[in-house]
Amino acid sequence: MSGLFSLAGKVALITGSSRGLGLGMATGLAEAGATVVLNSTDAASLAAPMAALRAAEHAVDAEVFDVTDIPAMQAGIRAVAGRHGRLDILVANAGTHGAAKLGAWSEADWDRVMDCNLKGAFFAAQEAGVLMMAQGSGRIILTGSLTGTRGRPNIHGYAASKGAVGSIARTLANELGPYGITVNALAPGYFETELTTILRKDAEFVNRMSSRIPLRRWGQPQDLAGIAVFLASAAGAYITGQELYVDGGLATAI
Repeated sequence: MSGLFSLAGKVALITGSSRGLGLGMATGLAEAGATVVLNSTDAASLAAPMAALRAAEHAVDAEVFDVTDIPAMQAGIRAVAGRHGRLDILVANAGTHGAAKLGAWSEADWDRVMDCNLKGAFFAAQEAGVLMMAQGSGRIILTGSLTGTRGRPNIHGYAASKGAVGSIARTLANELGPYGITVNALAPGYFETELTTILRKDAEFVNRMSSRIPLRRWGQPQDLAGIAVFLASAAGAYITGQELYVDGGLATAI
C-alpha cells in the first residue's frame, strides 16, 4: 500500500512555498520522496526552508520568480523542467489577500488580487500543462479557498479569485485528462499562517470561527501535506476536476 503514495523519482514545483501552506505541502511531497522545487519572489526567503529540508535529507531545489510576471514565471517553469528533465507535479499555491468594505475597493486592489490568485494560477497551470502533455502524465493542484464558495464580508476580490480557481480546475481536468494529467483544487478553510495574522489578532473572530469548525481548531500548514501527497501520487490517479475542502468540516456547518 505504501507504494501508492510514493513520489520517488517525481519532480514537484510548488509556487509560493517559502512559508505557510506552500511550505507545508512542499514538505509533505518531499517526505513522500519527490524532488521539491521551492518558489518565492525573493531568494533570501527560501534559504531557511531549503536548509531545513536538506537537513532532513530531502532533495530540494529553488526557482525564484513572481507569478504575476507571466513571462518570468513561464521561463522559470521551463528552467525547472530543463534542469530536472521533467516536471511531474505543479502546486499552484502562490496567493495574496485583500479585504475592504465595498466602497473602498479600488481597481488597483482588485487587479492585485486577481493577478496573483487567478491569473498567476492559470498561466502556471498552462505552462506546466503543456510540458506534461508532452510527457503524457502529470498532476496539477491549485490552491483555492473555502471562501470561494462560502460568503464573508469585505473579501470580494479574494473570494472571486478563489472561486474561479475551482472553475479552472474543472475546465483543465477535462482538457488535460486525455493526456494522463489530473487537475484538482484544494479549498482550505481557516489556517494559522502569515496570511491570517491580522484575522487571528481578533480574538472574537477566532473564537467564533473555532466554535463553528466541527474539529474545533484552525488548520496548520501540515494539515495540507497529506492531501497534496494523495492527489500527486498513484493513490489519486482517478481523481480529477474536484475541489476538495480541507477545513475541519466548516463547509458542513450550518
